[in-house]
Amino acid sequence: MPATPQPQRHAAPGADARPLSKRRLKTWIRLLRLTRSVESDLRDFLRTEHDTTLPRFDVMAALYRRREDVTMSELSRMLLVSNGNATAVVDRLEKDGFATRTPAPGDRRTIHVALTDAGITAFEAMAKGHEAKLDTLLGGLTAEDLDQLRGILMRALPDTER
Repeated sequence: MPATPQPQRHAAPGADARPLSKRRLKTWIRLLRLTRSVESDLRDFLRTEHDTTLPRFDVMAALYRRREDVTMSELSRMLLVSNGNATAVVDRLEKDGFATRTPAPGDRRTIHVALTDAGITAFEAMAKGHEAKLDTLLGGLTAEDLDQLRGILMRALPDTER
């Protein structure tokens, strides 16, 4: 019978004496709380300053990064959302003149989507404000903190996602 891991009984002075599994759980909860807090502030910022939503910003960011048209299926995969969710956001972007949809040559079932010039201009304005807001929200972190945090988070990711 394999040995059962035992909780750490004697910690170094100032160290957390709880079992590692409890510390990992507490860390996960803190990461979620931070993510939800920052996301909530970003949602409010995008709504009040740019009259838009975070999903709309995310779609525009994905299209902006690619700088070429993508299929709706590719867009859904990039954003980890359903085709229906992506379609609803692209519908609104198209209605506002920020995106265009075109059927693929030779396959009318496949639709390509891209930002229009107006969409690029609008996204660039939003992205500048988004970056400034994040800089404020995470302003308590130094360059060294960010480097250490990046390293820690990279180690926490599965190898396939690094």
